[in-house]
Amino acid sequence: MFASLSDRLSATFKSLRGKGRLSEADIETTVSQIRRALLDADVAVPAVRSFTAAVRERAGSAEVSQALNPAQQVVKIVHEQLIEILGGDSREITFAKHPPTVIMLAGLQGAGKTTLAGKLGAWLKEQGHTPLLVAADLQRPNAVTQLQVVGDRAGVPVWAPEPGNGVGDPVATARSGVDQAREKYHDVVVVDTAGRLGVDTEMMQQAIDIRDAVRPDEILFVVDAMIGQDAVTTAQAFSEGVGFTGVVLSKLDGDARGGAALSIRTVTGAPVLFASTGEQLGDFERFHPDRMASRILDMGDVLT
Repeated sequence: MFASLSDRLSATFKSLRGKGRLSEADIETTVSQIRRALLDADVAVPAVRSFTAAVRERAGSAEVSQALNPAQQVVKIVHEQLIEILGGDSREITFAKHPPTVIMLAGLQGAGKTTLAGKLGAWLKEQGHTPLLVAADLQRPNAVTQLQVVGDRAGVPVWAPEPGNGVGDPVATARSGVDQAREKYHDVVVVDTAGRLGVDTEMMQQAIDIRDAVRPDEILFVVDAMIGQDAVTTAQAFSEGVGFTGVVLSKLDGDARGGAALSIRTVTGAPVLFASTGEQLGDFERFHPDRMASRILDMGDVLT
């Protein structure tokens, strides 16, 4: 992930090395190369536009013109703007003052939502919580069974009163799951909902109904980092239709261009809270924009 973008940015910065002062033409060329690299990485146009405008403005200021090492100052500016586009400070989950905290998962079919429910459950358990997973995806074949398997592997109980495979009421299941958590003293409920095949009006309404029934403290939209612009477009539609409070990037270990990670905050306004980086339950971590920005820039390389 990001390998191509990292290489392109490194090449751009290399061309600035050794210059005692940067001309306007140098800055324009640099900004143009960064713009092309971001667009080729499948970053959404609004995100590219705001990013390059900020870099151009700062690179043309005294911040660079008076710097002892202008090239290094440009790298620093790009690093800081990457942190900004990725969401700035990392945000924690908002836990309810009165348990249980309800976390609703949503996303496109195939984004890895059900597996991620197990990973989130395992992570919450590690943090000292007593989570309950709720199988409210009654649409996809074997979704309930899959959640039971990942829950078992994570050592986290699963509420699954309906068999799924098109049978059962997902809204009633989600509501009864929260009741069960309250009754059995689980302090966090993770509700797995049916994946959407795109901007599907019926499924969107189902998500709204579940949201209204359980009043979640967090709605996390799971985005497949491999998809790029398509994922961002769907996230935007879901944000407008149902709303969500945060994003989880799945499959961040893949070799895709990474555009979704760099676009999602600008396009939806929602921060990335977690990243899923592999198949194992433990391949799941808090998302840190500063670390991701350093990884994209391959800081060790561009600063030497």
